[in-house]
Amino acid sequence: MLTKKVKVRISVLFFFILLAVTIALLVLKSLEDNVVYFFSPSEVNSNKNISFNKTIRIGGLVKKDSINKEKNSINFIITDLNNEIIVSYSGLIPNLFSEEKGVVAEGKLKDNKYFIAEKILAKHDENYMPPEVKMALEKAKN
Repeated sequence: MLTKKVKVRISVLFFFILLAVTIALLVLKSLEDNVVYFFSPSEVNSNKNISFNKTIRIGGLVKKDSINKEKNSINFIITDLNNEIIVSYSGLIPNLFSEEKGVVAEGKLKDNKYFIAEKILAKHDENYMPPEVKMALEKAKN
């Protein structure tokens, strides 16, 4: 039979375990709301549940002969060799941004074929391709 002292220790231990699990769940839930997901153009085209109000990332290759620079903005097409998305961006373009190179654009979808970017992520040397983009392109080839 358990003494009163042992019962109190077990209760306190149970309380701290319950508290730790609750805190972990709250942290994971808050991170889930702030995570920005990466999608390829094919995933955007096939997924009808993508929110147009949520910030997402679209990645792939910049299509050849698709870059159209205007005064304060640039329009280009991101492709995964199966599907394409038109991207519009206003802001500073990374030096390594060019045609037929990997790129990830962060922003919001206007519809399944048009994306308004808030950031262009191409901060790597010209031979590097983000692993997510590389995997999406390999999936698209198969």
